[in-house]
Amino acid sequence: MSKLNINGRDHTVDTDPSTPILWALRDTLGMTGTKFGCGAALCGACTVHMNGQAIRSCVTPISAAAGQKITTIEAVTGGTDKVGKAVHEAWVKHDVAQCGYCQSGQIMSATAFLKSVPRGKLPTEAEIDAAMAGNICRCGTYARIRAAVADAARTLA
Repeated sequence: MSKLNINGRDHTVDTDPSTPILWALRDTLGMTGTKFGCGAALCGACTVHMNGQAIRSCVTPISAAAGQKITTIEAVTGGTDKVGKAVHEAWVKHDVAQCGYCQSGQIMSATAFLKSVPRGKLPTEAEIDAAMAGNICRCGTYARIRAAVADAARTLA
């Protein structure tokens, strides 16, 4: 049994401690917003936050999450997270999603990045590109992703 704090709620999962967080979220807890992409932490589709930092849940075991705060796309876009709301609204405004598969990971990375930017500072295109570099978009909407992140940053500034 492993105890996890996910989106501010405590959960107990009865699975091997080496199980990746992704599978505990999806298969055990039914939180399917976080996607499986590559299984090797290369594409970013499985990005969640652990204590505010973007991590790849496909390779992070639930044993590493004990005592940590895990945040998923469900809380970032559906809750009261000001940064998540700004990112989500910018995503819609800039029509970022095509197939949509990578979007939860993209939004989680963008949200973690914008939370790290000092209040009032607008990130450069190079800073946005560097922050988002670990997320692959099969449809190639990188220009729209960059525009949405910049727009969300302006909204938050």
